[in-house]
Amino acid sequence: MITHIDDFLQISMQKFPTKTAFVEANKSINYEKFNENCQKVASEILKINGEFKRQIPILILLPKSIECLIAFFGVAKAGHFYTLLDEKTPFERIEKIISVLKPKIFITSKQFSFHFKAIPHTLYSEDFENFSVNLGALLNARKKHIDTNLLYVFFTSGSTGVPKGVSIAHKSVVDYTFWVCEEFKLSENEILANQAPFYFDNSILDIFSSVKVGATLHILPNALFAFPQKITQYLKEHKISLIFWVPSVLIYFANTDALKNCELKNLKKVLFCGEIMPNKQLNYWRKHLKNTLFANLYGPTEITDVCAFYKVDRTFGDDELLPIGKACNNTELLVFDENLKLIDEKQIGIKGELFVRGSSLSLGYFNDKQKSKQAFIQNPLHENYLDLLYKTGDIVAYNEFGELLCFGRVDNQIKIKGHRVELGEIESALNAHKSVKNSACIFKDELIIAFYESENELDLKAFVAKKLPSYMCPSKFIRLDKFSLNQNGKIDRRALNELV
Repeated sequence: MITHIDDFLQISMQKFPTKTAFVEANKSINYEKFNENCQKVASEILKINGEFKRQIPILILLPKSIECLIAFFGVAKAGHFYTLLDEKTPFERIEKIISVLKPKIFITSKQFSFHFKAIPHTLYSEDFENFSVNLGALLNARKKHIDTNLLYVFFTSGSTGVPKGVSIAHKSVVDYTFWVCEEFKLSENEILANQAPFYFDNSILDIFSSVKVGATLHILPNALFAFPQKITQYLKEHKISLIFWVPSVLIYFANTDALKNCELKNLKKVLFCGEIMPNKQLNYWRKHLKNTLFANLYGPTEITDVCAFYKVDRTFGDDELLPIGKACNNTELLVFDENLKLIDEKQIGIKGELFVRGSSLSLGYFNDKQKSKQAFIQNPLHENYLDLLYKTGDIVAYNEFGELLCFGRVDNQIKIKGHRVELGEIESALNAHKSVKNSACIFKDELIIAFYESENELDLKAFVAKKLPSYMCPSKFIRLDKFSLNQNGKIDRRALNELV
């Protein structure tokens, strides 16, 4: 029975000890060596913390690297849980997270000058190789493990300015990983290319699915994605077979015609998640990769990355909305109106908020009972026993195929001239214009303001008037050379507010 993410590593290490597990720039590591280094880190953690009794938080500040993955598995082997932060995170935010997390051990690199008085112990990635393995201590920690133990806490932005720590257990990641590998038929022959930062939950699919099946994962530096031609050449040269990227990156590659004259014969699976994927740019990818499976995955961080998926199996017009599909295995999706009345599949086009239940659910926000109670609620359909649902905050509706369409965030739903409007619906209409590379809308001072990325100024007012009712048409259109993106590769909507 698989109850620990390290079980995946042990199985693959025994099957493929000398096979390359991870590739980073000009270096790589095989499964046997990776496991050994993880054991060393785990042993050192247990040496510092003494005999294992209960889980402690461990903070990691490392760049996206093999050493970062060694730290992940080392912390997990020691029976504890990790929080990874980007090494470029502002100091004030780090301090806020430390005040919530109260970590006992800090793992970082000597190349950084991080020192936190509140954290009693520090380990450096440069010393990993020099640590010794204590098999007895590791075995003792493993015996005390149960699958509801935390694996990681990822911090997202909080409305009060205090970051929210999403707490995810081993069982959720194990369950999710099994689903990914079975649904997309992953095997040891898979070669993946990672785009998502390791502090972003999209990376969970890359890391743990790869380890489970004994595949090889290439860790691509974030800065390289500014050069689409270099990335596509890398995919071709290393025979990458699967990618799981955010739509912003796929959109950028389509807008720059990155697949032109680049035949990616080995790329058989293209998965994406994180934002609404416009069909115009998806159609570009499908045109160039006719024999490739494309799948739209959906899910917030609180759902262990993904709770719904749609394998693209039919043609879509540029102005259509791509479905997020149906529930993943062992997951239930429920749609409720504002009065918490259930909307079922027969009520086509009726919009409501999406709620999720299943083993994928987070165990709540770390050290924050109030926010946890607001986001994780008792199933409104009964009060017979504790049955928690997560309020996603996303507006959805069923289509005629029983698939869900996502129109954007509840907080992106506005009321104007007596009408409720989803800004995502306006963005879909804008993205259908042949010269618009991407778009985003905000609501400010009772006005809908549309930002669009294009080479030249466009007359979009007349264009959207043919597609949308008058009350949904933006009052102002602002052209940008390029959207600024946040740390996760999504459009930075907060930055847009500052432009007006």
